Amino acid sequence: MIPNVAFKVFLVWIGIVILAIANGLLREAILIPVMSKPTGMVLSGVMLSGLILAVAYLTLPWFGPLPLTGYAAIGIGWLCLTLAFEFSFGRVIQGKPWPELFEAYLFRDGNIWPVVLLVTALAPYIAAKVRGW
Repeated sequence: MIPNVAFKVFLVWIGIVILAIANGLLREAILIPVMSKPTGMVLSGVMLSGLILAVAYLTLPWFGPLPLTGYAAIGIGWLCLTLAFEFSFGRVIQGKPWPELFEAYLFRDGNIWPVVLLVTALAPYIAAKVRGW
């Protein structure tokens, strides 16, 4: 049972990553050039948070009935996968120094990435509560 849930957690997270990449492309190509950087960053963060909540709500039935702690664990799993991806991709693939990677976690120029991470962690739990589970 647990390996099956873990595999589903990973598959749904891959979908979230694809949406996040598409959101980033939209932000860089349209939102920031049309709006200011702070406005584009905030709007992008709010949109991504909404997408993550929608994914959680729509995919929850696939996980089956779980205690609320199970849904919280799914969110923590998504958060851990996201952080591992962000730091390994930024450090290994892009070769960014640690200080530059940590800049994404500061609320500057409209950046609300820490809020998106919080939403990621809480989304399955929130979706379960919205569904009345």
